[in-house]
Amino acid sequence: MRILSLVILVLLNAYLGNAQEETSSFTLDQAIAYALEHNYSVINADREILDAEKQKWETIATGLPQIDGTVGYQNQLKQPVTLIPSEITGGPPGSFIPVVFGQQNTVNAFATLRQQIFDGSYIVGVQATEAFLRYSQNFKEKTDLDVRQSVIEAYGNVLLSNETVAILEKNKATLEKNLFETEKLFENGLGDEESVEQLQITLASIDNALRNSIRFEEITLQTLNLLMGLPIENKTILLENLDDLTLKQIDFNLLESDFSMENNVDYKIVANLNEQRYYELKLAKSRGLPTLNAFVNYGASSFSNTFSFFESGQDWYPASTLGFDLKIPIFSSLNRSATTQRAKIAYDQAKTQLTETEEQIRLQLERAKSDYIFSIEGYETAKSNLNLAERIEKKNETKYFEGLATSFELRQAQEQLYSAQGDFLDSMVEVINKKTALETVLNN
Repeated sequence: MRILSLVILVLLNAYLGNAQEETSSFTLDQAIAYALEHNYSVINADREILDAEKQKWETIATGLPQIDGTVGYQNQLKQPVTLIPSEITGGPPGSFIPVVFGQQNTVNAFATLRQQIFDGSYIVGVQATEAFLRYSQNFKEKTDLDVRQSVIEAYGNVLLSNETVAILEKNKATLEKNLFETEKLFENGLGDEESVEQLQITLASIDNALRNSIRFEEITLQTLNLLMGLPIENKTILLENLDDLTLKQIDFNLLESDFSMENNVDYKIVANLNEQRYYELKLAKSRGLPTLNAFVNYGASSFSNTFSFFESGQDWYPASTLGFDLKIPIFSSLNRSATTQRAKIAYDQAKTQLTETEEQIRLQLERAKSDYIFSIEGYETAKSNLNLAERIEKKNETKYFEGLATSFELRQAQEQLYSAQGDFLDSMVEVINKKTALETVLNN
C-alpha cells in the first residue's frame, strides 16, 4: 500500500510539474485578440454594458402595469366606547348608554393595479437610458482601443528587452575576448596597463547593464501577462521578432486613410455627454407637465371577536375601487424655472466641449501623422548610423591591435556603437507605438 501511495505521489508531482511548465505562445495579433477577451478592464466594460441594459429595462418597467398586494391585521386591545342617548332603549331623557361598535379583530386584504397613463419625465427617462447604453457601448470600444494600444506597447517592450539582452551578451563576449587579448599583450610587454583598465571599465559597465536588462526583461513580460489577463508568472513566448514586426508597421498608405470624426471614439463619448445633457434639459422641462395615473383595486375585509379568519364559514366582505390621479404643477416659486435654466447652461457647455473636442482630435490626428512619419525617418537614420558605428568600431578594434589606435579611441568607438545599438532598438519600438497611436485616432 505504501509503494502504491509513493507511485501515485510521484506521478502527481510529475503531472503538476508539467502543468507548471506549460507555456503560451502568441503572435502580436493573437496577443491582442486574447487580451480583448480576458483583460480585466475589458471584462468590466462588458459588465457595464450589461448593467446599462438592465438599467434601461428598470426605467421602462416603471411605466408598465404595477400590481401590489397588501394584507392588514388589527387587534383593538381596548375598543373605543361611544355614548348614545339612553332614550333609544327607553331610558330616562338626558342619560347615556356606553356602547362598543365593531369587533375586536379586523383583517383587510387588497390587490391594487396601477398604470401610468401620461408622464413626460418617463418618456425622457427611457430616452436617457438608451443614450446611456450607447455611452456604455462607446466606453467599451474605447477600453478595447486602449487595451489594444497597451498590449502592442508591452509586446514591443518585451521584444526590445529580448533584443537588448542579446546585444549586451554579444557585446560582453566581444569585450571579454578583447580584454583577454589585451591582458596577454600587457603580460608580454607589448601593451600598457591603461588599455587593460579601459577595457575593464567598459566591460564592467556592459555587465551591469546586462544584469539590469535581464531583470527588466522579466518585468516587461509580467506587464504583458497582466494586460492580457494572464497570471503574471505565466511563461509567455512571443512568436515575432522586433525587426520583422517593425517592418510590418511601416505603412505609408495609413497616412492617406479616410478620417471620419464620427468614428473617433473620443468624439463619440463627448457626443454621448452632449446627448445626456440634452435629455437632462428635456427632463427639467417635462416636470412642468401634468401626470395622469389610473388604478383599480379589489379586496375583502373580515371582522371577528376572536382570530377565526382561517376557519370555514368566516364572513368576508368584498370591496373594489377604480380611480384616476391627475397631478397638475401650478406654482413652484420658480424652482422649476431655475432647474431648467441650469440644465440649459449645462447643455450649452456640453455643445462647446463637443466643438473643442473636434478641434483637439483634428490636431491629435495631424500630430499622430507627423510623429509616425518622424518615427519612420528616425528608424532609417538609426539603422544607417548603426551600420556606420559597427564599421567604425571594427576598424578601431583592428587598428588597436595593430598598434595604430589607442585604447581611449577604441573605447570611444565602442561607446558610440553601444549608443547606436540602443538608438536603433528604440527607433523600432517608436515606429510600432506611433503607428498604433495613429490607428487609435483613426479607429482602425
